[in-house]
Amino acid sequence: MRRRIGVANQAATVDGLLPGRLNLQMVGRLHGLSRGDAARRASELLEQFDLVDAGGGLVRSYSGGMRRRLDLAASLVARPEVLFLDEPTTGLDPRSRGDLWVLLRDLVRDGTTLILTTQYLEEADRLADDIVVLDHGRTVAHGTPQELKTRIGDDRIDVTVLDAADLHAAATALGPYSSNAPSFDVDLRVVSAPVREGVRLIDVVRALDDAGVDAVDVNRRHATLDDVFLALTTPGVSA
Repeated sequence: MRRRIGVANQAATVDGLLPGRLNLQMVGRLHGLSRGDAARRASELLEQFDLVDAGGGLVRSYSGGMRRRLDLAASLVARPEVLFLDEPTTGLDPRSRGDLWVLLRDLVRDGTTLILTTQYLEEADRLADDIVVLDHGRTVAHGTPQELKTRIGDDRIDVTVLDAADLHAAATALGPYSSNAPSFDVDLRVVSAPVREGVRLIDVVRALDDAGVDAVDVNRRHATLDDVFLALTTPGVSA
C-alpha cells in the first residue's frame, strides 16, 4: 500500500546542499531503483517540471517556486497512484502558483489521484472535484464546488458602506431580499448576503437608501468558496 502513495509536505523536504538532479536520483535509489533507472527518472521529472537548466545547481539557490516544483517532482519519483499535498502553493507568487496548478491538473489527467489540503479556496475551486470543509476538525460540508456554492445561495449581493457602524443597518435592509443570513467583513466594511431568485438590484439600492445607509458600492455576483467557508464555519478557524 505505501508504494502506491506519495506525499509532498508544506515545507519542502529536498536537500538544499545537493543539486536538484541528485536529489531526485537519491529519492529514486531510496525507492529501490537501480542507479541507471534513478538517473533516467530524474531526467524525466526535471523535463516535466521545467527544471532541466536548474538541475545541476544547488537547491539552496532555487527560488521558492522552483524548490516547490522539485519537492513535488521528488514525491512522484516512484509514480504513486495517490498523492497527498499539504498546502502546495503556500508562499508562492501568483505566477508560480498558476504554473503549479497547471502541473497538478496534468497529473490528474494522467491518472494520479490528488488529496489536497489548502487554505487558498480559489485553489480548491479550480482543482478539486470533491471538497470537504472542516471546522474545529469536524466536517461541516462535503460536495463539489458548485454544490457547496448552491447550498449557501449562488447569487449574492455585496454592499460596501462608508462607516462600519452601518453594516448591521445594511444587513437589515437586505433582509427582505436575502435567502439566508449575511456575512460581514468589518475591515473592508462589506456585508454580503445571498439573494432570492428574481430580486432586482435597483430594489436593493432603494431599500438601502430608504434605511439611510450610506452605501458606496453595491455589487451582484456569484458565490465563491470563500463565501461557503465564512457561512459554514465559526470565526477564527483555519481550513
